[in-house]
Amino acid sequence: MESRKLAALLSSLISQLLLVILLIFPPNSLHLNSTPNSNSNSNSNSTTFSLIHHFLFSQQTAVTTTLLSRKRKRPKNHHNHRPTPNPDWFPISFLMSSSTFEWLTGLLEPLLECRDPAYLFPLNLSAGLRLGIGLSRLANGSDYSQISSQFNVPVSVAKFCVKQLCRVLCTNFRFWLSFPNANDLRSVSHNFQSLSGLPNCSGVIFCSRFQISPSSVSQPQQQQQHSSIAAQIVVDSTCRILSIAAGFFGHKTDYVILKASSLFNDIDDRMLLNDSPLDGVNQYFIGDSAYPLLPWLMVPFADNENATVSGSVEESFNAAHELMQIPAFRTDASLRKWGVLSRPIREEIKMAVAYIGACSILHNSLLMREDFSALVCDFEQKNGEPCVLEDHRVTEEALAMRMTLAAMAKKISS
Repeated sequence: MESRKLAALLSSLISQLLLVILLIFPPNSLHLNSTPNSNSNSNSNSTTFSLIHHFLFSQQTAVTTTLLSRKRKRPKNHHNHRPTPNPDWFPISFLMSSSTFEWLTGLLEPLLECRDPAYLFPLNLSAGLRLGIGLSRLANGSDYSQISSQFNVPVSVAKFCVKQLCRVLCTNFRFWLSFPNANDLRSVSHNFQSLSGLPNCSGVIFCSRFQISPSSVSQPQQQQQHSSIAAQIVVDSTCRILSIAAGFFGHKTDYVILKASSLFNDIDDRMLLNDSPLDGVNQYFIGDSAYPLLPWLMVPFADNENATVSGSVEESFNAAHELMQIPAFRTDASLRKWGVLSRPIREEIKMAVAYIGACSILHNSLLMREDFSALVCDFEQKNGEPCVLEDHRVTEEALAMRMTLAAMAKKISS
């Protein structure tokens, strides 16, 4: 423990001891049995307790001062009164409420205040300040020079705090993005059924693409040839991210990315989406027309498949399908509300992927706390380009399952 914190702890203990003495032997109790001959003793006791009061107040002040986080130097023309931070600033500055910021600070404190690099040692920054620096980059997209000026720290410190926050989140809290177990997945399916009426849907899958811009001409030639990176995401009906895989080059199609992901292999090996059927329907994902129809991936009917025929089962299915896709559109727009993802990312691909991961983890943590500061209300519903695969043959199982769901959708809408 740092000597400064140890001194603060000892001071606090001394203060508590003196407070107990005052409670047991209050000054007035010593005068109850006093006589005229005991005036000198009374004066002595009075003086003693006055000194104790003074010492107690001094200790409390010392503890408070010691435990306060490091603050910026006050400008010469600044007023002596330091205003209390307005809670309304936090959703604007950090895309979260003040209570969530405080909760996150306490959660990350032991991880953010360790492993400081030797070239920055000693880095006397509180966990709250480190978190604020990192969130300024993620939430606002502020560049390092702006962060340096805002928090009165060197640019090297600003870069370290940002990378440290991303590392801590992606290493220690990636379980917030883990795919649900069988019991939790049933709850996911139930919520989707409440939304559309269709049973056993386990999520909506889609790809988001984020622009990248090489931060220098010294970047690898391979990175300079690609203008975006893609993230494959699965969400539930509440916009909670159930699975994410980021780092694919953006020019690849959604289906190519899907086949390259561990999610595809796990489903293909029957490690996921392997629960028993519900109402004759196996577990499945919803996907847009950028994907092919698979036994576990339901895509909308094309226009040449009676999708535009009024009153048809295909039209009913597409209407339910569109309703179930809304969480995907909203999640995509909410991730882009994070400033660092809303514009071309001027970082190496590895750091850009860390930004996507960190923002996704924060997205889920906010939903977990019912903090909707970063969740958008207005979003664009945009489907991907139709998937055209010459070598892909739709199985009878996939066709039959979609038709079963279409008949259900028709029955619900009637």
